[in-house]
Amino acid sequence: MVFRKIEGFGNLEFDYISNFSGGYISRNSNLLRELELNDLTQLILEKSVFGTPIFKLGNGGNKILILSGIHGNELPPQIACVRLLNDLINAFLFNTVYFIPFAAPKSTMNNERTFNSMDLNRSAHIKNSLSNLIIQKIEELNVDFVGDFHSTARNSTPGFESIFSSKSPTPESYLMANYVSRDVGSRLIPFDYAGSSYKGAVEDVCNLKGIPSITAEVLSPFANVGKGTVEKSYLQMESFLSYFGI
Repeated sequence: MVFRKIEGFGNLEFDYISNFSGGYISRNSNLLRELELNDLTQLILEKSVFGTPIFKLGNGGNKILILSGIHGNELPPQIACVRLLNDLINAFLFNTVYFIPFAAPKSTMNNERTFNSMDLNRSAHIKNSLSNLIIQKIEELNVDFVGDFHSTARNSTPGFESIFSSKSPTPESYLMANYVSRDVGSRLIPFDYAGSSYKGAVEDVCNLKGIPSITAEVLSPFANVGKGTVEKSYLQMESFLSYFGI
């Protein structure tokens, strides 16, 4: 992976995870109305037309990934990720932070949970699925820690604001989740072993590979943005980064 610097945006760099997943995010009116359409946000939307972009800020220290949009119809974390990238664009970082605001821009464009009928959070272990390509890039970049941010609706799973983790084989997954849970008040959901409940979640595949990871959920209707949910997802991301002193 060769990151390219984007002129006019400080030290921001980007590359693509894939070039077959692009979409016009601006067609999702429920998401678009929540975005501040400044130069950086418009750049992110433009890059997303051609695939799944990954953005990079900082060098050295821990390598941390903020991921959102694994389910395209879970809007609050995708909006929060764009806002967070905007807020950190000029920050001096002692760590390296990667951002994937829209894991599957095509799915976000269509406000769909799946990508080409595939649930990306059940297929990260399937070679060359879109979420598996994300896993491959995580390994290629030697990412140290992953935060995967979602939303959940009432009467779905889990159906409440929460932080998922596992105690084994990566104990720090639990430590990170416990920290964020206590910090922002999201319910902690720890599993004894990664992937014990179902296969293919990005968090679980990362943990099984020895990359400590968590999944964070806020409560919002699917394909829509509940009041205050973007702000809560942002707080979860902010708390996750604060675990590393950012």
